[in-house]
Amino acid sequence: MVLVSAVRDYVNRMLQDISGMKVLILDSQTAFGIHVNLEADMVAMMVSIVSVVYSQSELLQKEVFLVELIDSISKSKESMSHLKAVYFLRPTSENIQHMRRQLSNPRFGEYHLFFSNMLKDTEIHLLADSDEQEVVQQVQEFYADFIAVDPYHFTLNMPSNHHYMLPAVVDPSSLQHFCDRAVDGIAAVFLALKRRPIIRYSSTSDIAKRIAHETAKLMYQQESGLFDFRRMEMSPLLLIVDRRDDPVTPLLNQWTYQAMVNELIGIQDNKVDLRSIGKFPKDQEEVVLSSEQDAFFKANMYENFGDIGMNIKRMVDDFQQVAKSNQTIQTIEDMAKFVDNYPEYRKMHGNVSKHVTLVTEMSKIVEERKLMLVSETEQELACNGGQVAAFEAVTNLLNNESISDIDRLCLVMLYALRYEKESPVQLMQLFNKLASRSAKYKPGLVQFLLKQAGVDKRTGDLYGNRDFLNIARNMARGLKGVENVYTQHQPLLFQTMESITKGRLRDVDFPYVGNHFQQGRPQEVIIFIIGGTTYEESRSVALQNASNSGIRFILGGSAVLNSKRFLKDLGEAQRISRTSTSVV
Repeated sequence: MVLVSAVRDYVNRMLQDISGMKVLILDSQTAFGIHVNLEADMVAMMVSIVSVVYSQSELLQKEVFLVELIDSISKSKESMSHLKAVYFLRPTSENIQHMRRQLSNPRFGEYHLFFSNMLKDTEIHLLADSDEQEVVQQVQEFYADFIAVDPYHFTLNMPSNHHYMLPAVVDPSSLQHFCDRAVDGIAAVFLALKRRPIIRYSSTSDIAKRIAHETAKLMYQQESGLFDFRRMEMSPLLLIVDRRDDPVTPLLNQWTYQAMVNELIGIQDNKVDLRSIGKFPKDQEEVVLSSEQDAFFKANMYENFGDIGMNIKRMVDDFQQVAKSNQTIQTIEDMAKFVDNYPEYRKMHGNVSKHVTLVTEMSKIVEERKLMLVSETEQELACNGGQVAAFEAVTNLLNNESISDIDRLCLVMLYALRYEKESPVQLMQLFNKLASRSAKYKPGLVQFLLKQAGVDKRTGDLYGNRDFLNIARNMARGLKGVENVYTQHQPLLFQTMESITKGRLRDVDFPYVGNHFQQGRPQEVIIFIIGGTTYEESRSVALQNASNSGIRFILGGSAVLNSKRFLKDLGEAQRISRTSTSVV
């Protein structure tokens, strides 16, 4: 509940202390996604901080009768002096300019300004100078500059997520903007939790080092007073790592519910847009998948696909029993009871329909793309040795007409990451076959991945074959067998959390920033992945937290990935690298 509760608490405080009819005004980061009639093209974007924690009905209960975007409000001249305006914005220069223009010619009776991160003194002075009619009642900082996807998982939804792969010389200003946004988001999380962390980072990543040092500078120098919370016995740990330390996890097909929906259809801010895969009734074109609002999803989000089918069948059976009882309305009392229970009945009907639709559509995709066949080989490449058998399996799948282009590409990438040093000749054969079989394949993309995230670039023991303890663990798992061949992979993050829990995170791999060190185990750890998180990793965090190890882990990142998004970022970084003469 920790992150979701923090953001909900901020929104509650914004709205409940201001009585009367209100308009809530947001920007493109704090808005899009609330189920309100914003302009249609705006609603479709669904990029939101508020929407993942607050529904339209909850807003109405707080007397919010209108939700608008700040740039839309700027275009309108209509006076609404009977409404109190509640602004919730990121403190960007663009938003400050919007506010100055609106305050110089106010349309609302009162203005209550809330910013999702730290305001500069100069920005406060600019706003004060513009408020000539003294309509501003308050200006506050509410630190919700991140999107709380799940209780222990947040994202910054950074659109230009590929920048972390580019050397600083390629586009210094864009890279600085990327780093600033990451630092702002991380700072907001710690301000919301009222903590100041000890900071460590992945030693082989220049961008992890840069963001770690800039975060430390903000927390311990520039804004040290703001972060000077009550001293804890043990400071929390902020660990900043690089997606390129584990490029395998975002390339794999997934077989647990939440991760699978994201991989095969896509999830954006806890919403699934089904229009991308077919035609559906208007009320089913977009569905909400939130552990906060959907008890079935909360109970099943980490379950494997086979179990989901059985659990949905039980839910359908329960619903049919309820529907049957509603058909026996014979008296006035029966009718009154039905009317009282109708909202719950309708909600149950919508929930059943949603999950049946998702599982049905995913089953079709699994069959069409032969994903069970593909995934078995993917898991072997990620988890087990055997180069000869792996080469044969990948070659056979590349020759299979039923295999999609994206699955072919992912298979070759997984093979290349595993065997880049062992079989260069076979690797070249796979490159050539991939180019001949996949019309959309961009030449050199697999080689670019190896340049970015090959064995010489990574921190940690991705395949468990460097460290003796990992080798022993893999041997033991091989002897025991695995419960499910499709879910045997564990992300590198799992190893990292295990190392932290056992006090074995090596200083040489994850150095500290400055002279702030840690003796003993932290009780809270936030792991931030530059380049993005996956739902397989957020599942690992949830399971680790449920194990009662005495440490609470929170996962965050610059974006939430599936294989499509990871490959898009990789392709964009490759394109920019090729066109830039600065890249060595």
